[in-house]
Amino acid sequence: MDYIEEKDRIYAEDGNGRLLAEITFPTRCGVSTIDHTYVDDSLRGQGVAGKLVQKAVDRIVSEGNMIAATCPYAVVWLQRHPEYKVVESGSPIACQIRRH
Repeated sequence: MDYIEEKDRIYAEDGNGRLLAEITFPTRCGVSTIDHTYVDDSLRGQGVAGKLVQKAVDRIVSEGNMIAATCPYAVVWLQRHPEYKVVESGSPIACQIRRH
């Protein structure tokens, strides 16, 4: 799958422009907060969400920002990867849910 990288966002689309996967991580004051992950039902269970979080974390680190997360999936992923230092961002809130 080819991922498209934009400021604070990584995503993938199918050939028709339909969103297949997405992660957003807005940055403020040197802290990038992963606040949303989305994977289309057709790709669930294939490790796509984990790849998105890894790509986001790699980019956050490479840009010299600190990592935070409010998306529950990202919070759990980061707990399973203690090699990454995470800034506490308060209690997780629900990810945005979008149907495309």
